[in-house]
Amino acid sequence: MTRWFEKVKNDPSNIVSSRVRLSRNWEEYKFPSRLDEDEARYMVGQMTQELKNLKETDGRRYECRTLEKMEELDRMELRERRLLNKTLMEKTTPGSIIYSEDEAVSLVLNGDDHIRLQVLAPGLRLKECYEEADRLDDYINEKFPYAFSSKYGYLTSYPTNVGTGMKASVVVHLPSLSTSKRFQELLGDMSRFGTTVRGVYGRGSENSGDLYEIYNQKTLGVNEQEIMELVSNVAVQLSGQEREVREASLAKHRLLREDEVYKSYGVLKYARKLSMKEAMTFLSHLRAGIADGLVETKEFVSIYNIMIGIQPANLQKYSRQPLGKDELEVARGRYIREHLPELK
Repeated sequence: MTRWFEKVKNDPSNIVSSRVRLSRNWEEYKFPSRLDEDEARYMVGQMTQELKNLKETDGRRYECRTLEKMEELDRMELRERRLLNKTLMEKTTPGSIIYSEDEAVSLVLNGDDHIRLQVLAPGLRLKECYEEADRLDDYINEKFPYAFSSKYGYLTSYPTNVGTGMKASVVVHLPSLSTSKRFQELLGDMSRFGTTVRGVYGRGSENSGDLYEIYNQKTLGVNEQEIMELVSNVAVQLSGQEREVREASLAKHRLLREDEVYKSYGVLKYARKLSMKEAMTFLSHLRAGIADGLVETKEFVSIYNIMIGIQPANLQKYSRQPLGKDELEVARGRYIREHLPELK
């Protein structure tokens, strides 16, 4: 089964992925932070049992895993693939994660809230993500009536999620725009629109890979359609400005851009060891070069998929053995050589 991130294109849109996440709570129980261990375990057991036939709703195959029984490396791997966040990765109280074989759909039970439903997709597809999430949300709500207020909407553990309980986000690739002097000012403008923009793999200049996630700040006083339109508009605006900067760069410095891309490819193709920062930087250059038509590959290989594969936990799982820092850099170089597409 091909996972969703293996389908992320290296195209000029600069838009990597879309995500819709819904936070919900079963009205019969207190919020997770106030449940004792026995209550939490019983509740998770009930939900897991009722959701075992989830595949009948969409034909997907699902796997269910108990968070407290998972090894730390397994949790880290799921975090790197955006199925768990930092809080859930470190969770020690009863909880489970149910996710589809393609990892596009996942439910975390008894995390920050009783249910966190998430749908991911390549490209700008917030509408499709929401439609899928909404359909599953209705299915789950039939089994577990949600905590809901006619005045405030869905009730959640964090006030910042009350209302729709929905976070919509889009990841964009901004290798040129992020180096401009106005970039931080630009991010401030996006904040005034009601969105937050953060680096996916670090902050500011330390954001290896130049990937940025845009998501809504407000969930109360706005509906789902307004949230999706807001996040989509900001993503399209940033993507458009990125294209303008790159087109101007190509017009004035095409040879320098070609040199940067081919050098990056050469290092990725032949390096025997690579740090995370080096690998993500060169992969970012390569992705931009493919999108701009500076290089062409013989077959489609998602550069974003390679970026996921070289993350520490995923790399150790792929290597099937514990790896120290130097061994990780050697394994990273090997992984990239094995997965990098050939150029025409």
